Amino acid sequence: MNNIDVLLGLQWGDEGKGKVVDYLTPQYDIIARFNGGPNAGHTLEFNGFKHVLRTIPSGICHKDKINIIGNGVLIEANIFMDEIKGLEDKGFAPKDNLFISRKAHLILPTHRLMDAANEKAKGDRKIGSTLKGIGPAYTDKIARTGLRIGDLFAQDFQTKYENIKNSHIRAVKSLGYSVDEFKIEDKTLEQYEKLWLDAAQQLKQLHIIDTEYYVNEALRQGKKILAEGAQGTMLDIDFGSYPFVTSSSTVTAGVCSGLGVAPQNIGRVFGIAKAYCTRVGQGPFPTELFDQTGDMLCEQGHEFGSVTGRKRRCGWLDMPALKYASMIDGVTDIMLMKIDVMDNFETVKICTEYEIDGNKTEKLPFSLEEKITPVFKEYKGWMQNVKSVKRFEDLPVNMQDYIRAIEQMTQLPVTMVSVSPDREDTIIRN
Repeated sequence: MNNIDVLLGLQWGDEGKGKVVDYLTPQYDIIARFNGGPNAGHTLEFNGFKHVLRTIPSGICHKDKINIIGNGVLIEANIFMDEIKGLEDKGFAPKDNLFISRKAHLILPTHRLMDAANEKAKGDRKIGSTLKGIGPAYTDKIARTGLRIGDLFAQDFQTKYENIKNSHIRAVKSLGYSVDEFKIEDKTLEQYEKLWLDAAQQLKQLHIIDTEYYVNEALRQGKKILAEGAQGTMLDIDFGSYPFVTSSSTVTAGVCSGLGVAPQNIGRVFGIAKAYCTRVGQGPFPTELFDQTGDMLCEQGHEFGSVTGRKRRCGWLDMPALKYASMIDGVTDIMLMKIDVMDNFETVKICTEYEIDGNKTEKLPFSLEEKITPVFKEYKGWMQNVKSVKRFEDLPVNMQDYIRAIEQMTQLPVTMVSVSPDREDTIIRN
């Protein structure tokens, strides 16, 4: 029986997972998403083509590969069918090689209303939600009141839908708000609901299967499977910078619950990390830069959310967080992204430890909201455009030193180095 390899983010999301999945897809038979929903944004870029995926796995542009959406993923019907249409408009046929779990939960229009109402009620303690209904939908899942893809085929689906819709409206009112105060994609609830229900009927025409059986049978047949994660380890509901986290398991353990595979079937774990750090929305960020250097990282890295369009906060590489994430995930390979963004920096830095209350530590504290002073180690920049470089040995010596410093501190190999967003500008080592 084969093992399932895992690819996930080691930071606060936006690490460049889409490019890596797309690059690795030819080596696999199946690409499977195991968590998250339309709050994700995985960007593919090759041959002058650029496209952002939200829920659909990043192997979808390879027509000979199977793409699976597992039970741990949330599906917002209207967004999902728009995503399907967007791919079709660009010449792809996603309906042919896409399979969806019956057990995947649905994001209802009123989940999105609740998301907006909850954020507004938090005031200054907003978590920076993408307002796609992720939190409320996962809440209903845990409370055992959610609707799943399989429920779309039930004769009493409309009754179930109305019951949960009404409970959501009551919840919004209990916060002191009227449903009419909030819009969904600039539409009223009634307007958006009509679109959503129509999309839900279209969704029923896709390949809806018991993906847990499909995945395990594929493993028994010797198929090679890559599990694709959304967001990043530092946004995990258990191990991230709580409460400024997402609502799902973004770590390797989430593969088991999000696809229905046993722990012993986990193979290699590819941890994706930027050569610096970014974060979207609220929450602690120990190495954040508030100066011209941070602005330069943002500008040269085009650091704006692929789904939200929000400007990303930027900072130096956080080694305590990277080592923590690598430990939690059981990372076997680090894949380093966007190092080319720092081509014009005379010096670059890595936070090697934190200073908290006068004490230095390499471990993450219970809360990253504690007053943390990052301790930096400085490295010489390479001041050279590396986009056309194809071999590690041909990279500037100072860049090689920076990469080797990451390997030495994490005790893990950096087996991929990305030197531009394009699929072809990728250096493979070992």
